Amino acid sequence: MEELARLAGITVRTLRFYRERKLIPPPRREGRIAWYDDHHLARLRTITALLERGHTLNGIAELAEAFDHGRDVADLLGLGAPTEEVPVRLTPEELADRFAGEVTAENLAAAMDLGYVGTDGDEIVHISRRLLEVSAALVREGIPLAEVLAAGRRVREHAEALAELFTDLVTRHAPEDDLHRLRPLAKSVVEAELSMALDRRLNKRP
Repeated sequence: MEELARLAGITVRTLRFYRERKLIPPPRREGRIAWYDDHHLARLRTITALLERGHTLNGIAELAEAFDHGRDVADLLGLGAPTEEVPVRLTPEELADRFAGEVTAENLAAAMDLGYVGTDGDEIVHISRRLLEVSAALVREGIPLAEVLAAGRRVREHAEALAELFTDLVTRHAPEDDLHRLRPLAKSVVEAELSMALDRRLNKRP
């Protein structure tokens, strides 16, 4: 416990408090010896980063409890089912390989804050294979992961507004059950408008 606290940059008293609040999973025990590993250290560093970003311990505890008991990240976001997005399970090492040098405690905390990732036992769960692949591709092109995540937050705000617009439109003129059936139409409109907006941007460049 002392070694883990030292590596995480916290006191043993704080570590005990986190354990009591169930913010970290229990250690593996062999007789009287309690073994902690890199997953415990990563969780502690993520807690520190989330606290620095203004999150409360109660909020962090809720996330930790949900992830440790296997609740889907989509449930935490209120997405529910059905969804077209396919979650991806990764080891911490696989996630690090996807974003070489960019998986910092701060970036992991930001991704958790967005609901992109959570932990389930020894694995990390990403909510969307498409978002994971696009994010990794942007990082490979030299765009810092922190900026990719910041852009993702802005995109989500616009996406929520578009979803609200389409939902209101359909519910005013069609049965509520038609929302799922007409969902592809909303996606087609957004994709077409984004495509044309990109064309306009590219045509303005010298």
